[in-house]
Amino acid sequence: MFGCAGIALSGAEIAFFRVAQPLGFILFGRNVESPGQVAALVRALRAAVGRPEAPVLIDQEGGRVARLRPPHWPELPPARRFGEAWKRDPERAVEAVRANSQVLAGMLQPLGITVDCMPVLDVPVAGAHDVIGDRAYSDDPVAVAHLGLAAAQSLLEGGVLPVVKHMPGHGRATVDSHHDLPVVAASEEELTARDFAPFKALRYMPLGMTAHVRYTALDASRPATLSPTVVGEFIRDRIGFGGFLLTDDLSMAALPGTIGDRAEGALAAGCDAVLHCNGRLDEMEAIAAVVPPLDRHAIRRWAIADALLRRAAAPPIEVERAATWRDLMLAEA
Repeated sequence: MFGCAGIALSGAEIAFFRVAQPLGFILFGRNVESPGQVAALVRALRAAVGRPEAPVLIDQEGGRVARLRPPHWPELPPARRFGEAWKRDPERAVEAVRANSQVLAGMLQPLGITVDCMPVLDVPVAGAHDVIGDRAYSDDPVAVAHLGLAAAQSLLEGGVLPVVKHMPGHGRATVDSHHDLPVVAASEEELTARDFAPFKALRYMPLGMTAHVRYTALDASRPATLSPTVVGEFIRDRIGFGGFLLTDDLSMAALPGTIGDRAEGALAAGCDAVLHCNGRLDEMEAIAAVVPPLDRHAIRRWAIADALLRRAAAPPIEVERAATWRDLMLAEA
């Protein structure tokens, strides 16, 4: 899955996508100007590959990770707001999360965006880098699991696929994986009890994303995205995740090697598809030159996710009404 450089496709991008045939696309702030422009860009991306059903992703979590922002789209609270409400009243916090996902789905539907890269199921620990910070619902894995499940289910009901991230857990990282490789020395027992728990609770979700983090107790030499052990033994078997597994962005500096090496390594580790976000055409060409078509397992997993999306067929969502209910639940919790 690829990004693009700006608010409209260039001729070179159209020609490349037509030949490369990526599974789908992801949008960032650099691709966003206005609702009409975003909708037109989404249509152009799909036209470039000749597939009107091609998925289009976005990171619209709320708080500091939101590509769609005022004045055209509403401001959304960070996940931690819902975790704080959970401490006071878990039931109202869950209601608030569900309403917030309705707001998200109502924002994305009119634009043609079909996948939102949330919820964040990472469980931060004291001393961790704030790259996750308030993007996490809570420091309590039970709260993260309940709130994350409510967020994902409501998003699905609204006709948008959620992506659980960052598997098997980014909450202990002490550096930002956009710039450096985090190394986590926690034991397998600690990771299983705390970090894995929310992902295990949401193991039946259709889409997941890996963490560019090295866990020395699981694989001493490779980050999760590039580790057959972490992907196969821990994400697939111990956590039990059976959905379509995407990498986090391959252009992040946490991963070693060339961009082509990273793509090949991630697929060899057992990821179903690679995600490349910065919109650089030369890097996308290097990836396209080395990755094969989806294998039969990835095709089956994607078909299940796509069927869930088609089945939702949700009616238009009243965004303002959902936002009002969310805010009421947060205020009363």
